[in-house]
Amino acid sequence: MERAQKILTNAIVLTMDGDYNIYEPGAVAVGAQQILAAGPQDVILKQYEAEEVLDCGGKVLLPGFINAHTHVPMTLLRGLADDLRLDVWLMGYMMPVEREFVTPDFVRLGTKLACAEFIRSGITCFNDMYYFEDAVAEATNEAGLRAVVGQTVMKYPAPDASSYEIAISLCEDLIKKWKGHPLIIPAIAPHAVYTTTPEILTTLCDMAKKFDVPLHFHVSETLSEVENLRQEQGMPVIPYVRKFGMLETKLIAAHCVHVDEGEIRSMQHAGAGIAHNPSSNLKLASGFAPIQRMLELNANVGIGTDGTASNNDLDMIDEVRLASFVAKAVAGDPTALPARTALAMATCIGAKALHIDDITGSLEKGKRADLILLDISPLHNQPRFRRDSENIYAQIIYASKSTDITDVMVDGRWLMREHKLLTLNEEELIREAGVVAAEIDRFLKNREESVLSKLIAIGGAAEEESFEVQAKVRVEDLEPVLAALQAPEIQIVRTRNYHEFDTYFNFSDREQGRLRYREDEFIGKNGEITSVRSRLTLIGEPESAHLEESEKIMLSRSRYLAPAVHSLRFYNEYFKPVELVEIEKNRLRYLVKFRDTEFFINLDKVTKPKLGKFVEIKSRTWSRQDAQNKTVLMRELLATLGLSSLPLVTKDYIHLVEEL
Repeated sequence: MERAQKILTNAIVLTMDGDYNIYEPGAVAVGAQQILAAGPQDVILKQYEAEEVLDCGGKVLLPGFINAHTHVPMTLLRGLADDLRLDVWLMGYMMPVEREFVTPDFVRLGTKLACAEFIRSGITCFNDMYYFEDAVAEATNEAGLRAVVGQTVMKYPAPDASSYEIAISLCEDLIKKWKGHPLIIPAIAPHAVYTTTPEILTTLCDMAKKFDVPLHFHVSETLSEVENLRQEQGMPVIPYVRKFGMLETKLIAAHCVHVDEGEIRSMQHAGAGIAHNPSSNLKLASGFAPIQRMLELNANVGIGTDGTASNNDLDMIDEVRLASFVAKAVAGDPTALPARTALAMATCIGAKALHIDDITGSLEKGKRADLILLDISPLHNQPRFRRDSENIYAQIIYASKSTDITDVMVDGRWLMREHKLLTLNEEELIREAGVVAAEIDRFLKNREESVLSKLIAIGGAAEEESFEVQAKVRVEDLEPVLAALQAPEIQIVRTRNYHEFDTYFNFSDREQGRLRYREDEFIGKNGEITSVRSRLTLIGEPESAHLEESEKIMLSRSRYLAPAVHSLRFYNEYFKPVELVEIEKNRLRYLVKFRDTEFFINLDKVTKPKLGKFVEIKSRTWSRQDAQNKTVLMRELLATLGLSSLPLVTKDYIHLVEEL
């Protein structure tokens, strides 16, 4: 007889091999790390002997589940910000918190917390994308799980890299350290099209091919991602990334919600893996991936939980069940994505999607001993019908729960026996996670109390304060002012014409100031729009600098100025103002020198609401004395423009609108 280290007997063995063989009663012989044989119990016991023979008590013995896409350290961000759109969730909450808190220690703790949940959910292998991925690899190795670990690269500064060049070097370091490890498969993870550049994608695709490692990439998760790329590049995501050689790599394409049939065929021909994430796609309202068509075209589609910040759990049975149900509903066909196929997506097909089906995903001779035991005797899974041998797949997918998983083995090593974790201290992990959550709560509470803090948190610029003096008069006709600008004492430095669309955010606490979202359309000589610019300004309440007892020139305070890189809808949902006020105007702006001092002269026609025509004179100032000096010059400039007899308007446009 041949010698094995362990023999598992008296089980319903689901091999998930090419023929989907089922053995009942079945047995599996395990060597040091590998499966020696799987088959009928009497055959295995005649061929093998071992010191450890485990009676499985009629439980289902099957390959461990493969989580095809996740962000494991985000277990520490579970429940942080829910019921938000993807961009608000990601840019408004996840990234600011990550910039503040994510360190190697944070990542190790989050990874161990996730590994404990993975083991209890029957997950023996996962595909990760995050920061400090070396720390993810170390913690995963300690827990005893198998993983594809992908170092994130973005064009933005990240918690582990102040530039994308540093992130790229971290990828190479990760590969050199972990390639060839029995449990850890290093990978490269450019985040997405909208967070990378052609240079980044070209470099990383070349690196993935050079080292023969997987490349993990978010693909067509949202409709806006696809539409924006079509507008910018004239093509959808897969044809775009093909230019950089991505389809020549071991691509793992996460989400693929908004892909067409041509893109699916391209991925299938390239042997790419697709990671379907139904819970995350539903929760973030990203849409329904065409899974049924992908499978019909023989694409390798695995199932992922995504991170717990957007799911909010790592329960693989729930995820597989949902994948099946969603496919049926989308197709309008109850036969779509049957239980056996759904389970295959979480095991053998999932392994193909991660390009590791040579070592895991099924119970076959020579593959690593990654397996789980699942108890189908509980009340919620009774009775059992035996006339159809494949009914067991439906019992697992439609009736079982993760709590039915009793034992987990990876690489021939037990990680859980009879519900008891053997490599991780659950209670200690929960305690440490609570400490981190309290710190994040304090950070967000302080941030939420300040509009300025929320603005700075989403990045783009640093906090600053500036002041400007402003004189404004209402006029009936702008033509005389245009003529007066030709006076010899006025030197015109630059002229611009644009339409301005202002949206003011008002908050219940007026001391917070107002946030202005401004979109400028620059107008060319022939009236065409030559470019568009969006900006944010947090404006304090105006003060007054007295010129004379009866007249005032405004002193306005701006506390923050930055490019507006997100949509107006994003800022509205993120800041949650109590009121929006819109103002639209046509502006001719002149930068002039008068008495060796620079001023801006704005000739405005306010069309929404119809306030009329105005002439504004403005200048940046840095001190009260400088402001006083400039008010004197402004009065002289008003006289030069023939406007000294007109009363000064001592309120900004937003205040004039509010008086209507």
